[in-house]
Amino acid sequence: MNFSNLLIKWYLQNKRDLPWRNTTNPYPIWLSEIMLQQTRVAQGMPYFLSFTTAFPTVFDLANADEEQVLKLWQGLGYYSRARNLHKTAQYIATELAGVFPDNYTDLLQLKGIGDYTAAAIASFSYNECVPVVDGNVFRVLSRYFDIETDIAQASAKREFAALAFDLMPKDNPAIFNQAIMEFGALQCVPKSPNCGICVFNESCAALQKKKIDQLPVKTKKLKVRNRFFNYLVVADEKEQTIIQKRVDKGIWHNLYEFPLIETEKEEDFETISARIQDAFFKNNTILTIGACHEKSIIHKLSHQHLHIKFWKVQLLETIENGIDLETLKTFPFPIVIHNFIETN
Repeated sequence: MNFSNLLIKWYLQNKRDLPWRNTTNPYPIWLSEIMLQQTRVAQGMPYFLSFTTAFPTVFDLANADEEQVLKLWQGLGYYSRARNLHKTAQYIATELAGVFPDNYTDLLQLKGIGDYTAAAIASFSYNECVPVVDGNVFRVLSRYFDIETDIAQASAKREFAALAFDLMPKDNPAIFNQAIMEFGALQCVPKSPNCGICVFNESCAALQKKKIDQLPVKTKKLKVRNRFFNYLVVADEKEQTIIQKRVDKGIWHNLYEFPLIETEKEEDFETISARIQDAFFKNNTILTIGACHEKSIIHKLSHQHLHIKFWKVQLLETIENGIDLETLKTFPFPIVIHNFIETN
């Protein structure tokens, strides 16, 4: 079909030179696909290079300590990806002798691998005829064919996958999948695409109907929860501090943080200082308490907005199990806490 031919021709002329495209080895392809979920290539590239340097093979990743994996992941967000990556590496190394499943159906059984990632690995590594369907694919196909299906509906993925399968050259599904993803990432971008230079500007239905900014249709809205975190940055007479591990399920599982007071709303100094004494330091002498910054830091996650304040708490005595700054920096933290440590 002309669509596929034009698309692949565009790709061969415009594709980015990315390290995971120069191989059919499923290990780096899998790493890149997991890292690039919810992450732009420019942001993900340094992490990919760090991971492949630290863990050249799936066995190296499997043998790593989880904290080492989380530390290297620090800043990429959606940390369940890193934990699942580590567990899947251990499963592949121990149960599958380091050999990845060679088909879409079996890849889907691996922890942390969904439809899109399984399709990407199956097509890029094994040239299996299975289409990838992500935000880029929804956008390109909905615009080109003027499809008004709400992509938030569960049935949308099946509809777009069937269309992509029909368009896909069955002798080279890998290049088609790469091409349509790249086209969505570079040319058919979400906002204000440059349709004047597009190879499809004479055949794109949305362009002809002036509907580019209306497609794809997505009606589902995320409900965002506001949370208010007050972190206690403790310092004793030796300038040691204390941290804790987040063991509860939810955001930042198994990462580290300072002692935390979570409140229902943003609280003032009097309220927080009273709670600090009552909750944490009944047996210590607090010399001073002070806010490290005037306004809350707003850290936006997909479903939550965190309003974060750091409070410096100076103690007279030496803290039990306290750690110094050099040791502190070796632990994996959420990026907002890491940035605070680096700049204070």
